[in-house]
Amino acid sequence: MTSLSFKDRIALNYIVGTGLLVLAVFSAIYFIVKLTVYNHIDENLNIEVQDHLREIKIEKGRVVFMDAEEWEEREHNSVDVNPVFVQFLDLNKKIIEKSPNLKNEKLVFHENKDHFQLFDAQLLDNKIRQIQVPLHVHSKKVGYLIIAMSLSDSSKVLDNLMDTLLITFPIILLILFFLARFYAGRSIKPINNIIQTSKIITKDNLKARIPLPKTRDELFVLSKTINNLLNRIEDAIEREKQFTSDASHELRTPLTVIKGTLEVLIRKPRDNKEYEEKINYCINEVDHLNSLVDQLLMMARFENQKQNILKEKVYLNAVVLDVLKLNTEKIKVGKVNVILDASEEFYIYSDNYLAVTILRNIISNAIKYSKPDSEVRISLSRENEKIICNISDQGIGIAKKDLESILNPFFRSDSLNHSEIKGTGLGLFIVKRMTDLLKIKFKIESEIGIGTRVLLVFDEYDNSLK
Repeated sequence: MTSLSFKDRIALNYIVGTGLLVLAVFSAIYFIVKLTVYNHIDENLNIEVQDHLREIKIEKGRVVFMDAEEWEEREHNSVDVNPVFVQFLDLNKKIIEKSPNLKNEKLVFHENKDHFQLFDAQLLDNKIRQIQVPLHVHSKKVGYLIIAMSLSDSSKVLDNLMDTLLITFPIILLILFFLARFYAGRSIKPINNIIQTSKIITKDNLKARIPLPKTRDELFVLSKTINNLLNRIEDAIEREKQFTSDASHELRTPLTVIKGTLEVLIRKPRDNKEYEEKINYCINEVDHLNSLVDQLLMMARFENQKQNILKEKVYLNAVVLDVLKLNTEKIKVGKVNVILDASEEFYIYSDNYLAVTILRNIISNAIKYSKPDSEVRISLSRENEKIICNISDQGIGIAKKDLESILNPFFRSDSLNHSEIKGTGLGLFIVKRMTDLLKIKFKIESEIGIGTRVLLVFDEYDNSLK
């Protein structure tokens, strides 16, 4: 069975709700009209009862009318729109008198009905409304009075009304269905635009956007949200393309240098010192290439992969000392004075490998870019259940215009003027990604010629363990 379209489902749901409402309204109309008709008839019957009770008396044990001529001239002698039938009975339920319009028929006394109770009955094939009351003369019960009024015309009115409502109901529903379907189609036009736009979007064509509806409703919000999503996807893909291009360039550069150096070596015989110099140069380029590959692999491994995080107790003092030990040679060559300021043992709950990588990149940069005989200060302190780590140097500094760009992959500030300092431009980019992954606050401040200060704020406790 073919499922209904979204537009038809909206129209159908609207019709079901509207149909129930129309049905309730039509039912209310019918029962209000019926109640009005019956109330009018019942009111007339009660008036007839009161009038006839005032017009009778008892003479010699017989029921007689106070004005016989009026009785003969009244409506009971004719057949009008709603004829009134009157019948008098004695205590034995035998007919004493009846209105001429009853002719050969008689009204039936219903034993199971209470006095003055209004109820429906039958006279031949006609429906009537009937009331029966006792007759009293001087507080003595002498018989019964039955008055009835024909319901034929009222029934015809009610039947016609019912037929009209039954015919009108499906017609109204059908008209409403097509109207609802038409307006639903106009209302969901932005969805069709979304579908059409989605069909033309590919990885090579991310420029298309969904036209925003004029009405600022839910579909406007949906269209705007999807457009924002497309913007983010486009930006991410552009960054990915740029990253791939930069990575290819960075990998190709040391390979090209190594290849060129080796080609120069084999062109003619050279002395051992020159061979040694060129080979050491190639080894340095290979080390640079290995460092670049390691950092690229690290980025690929921990790119938003929270499931790879293994939290444990990480002693920051020991981590800093280990990083300084790894950089011992650089510290000696650069004549850098490194000071660790920690009044106590500090530890956090985090991923040990990532925490070590973050501190190693920052401390290595501080040492690498420091001036000879300058100072690198690493301080650890506690503040409001936070561990504060400050790493400051007196190095070459970073221009303010480059402070945001240094967090982009492969960007190196003023690298042409400091070509002697080797680097991949991935260190701070990796630090930013890892601090975001571990929810560590990371801030960097710098000034040309004065130095750089990096702030790290760790949570002392792991909230997931509380």
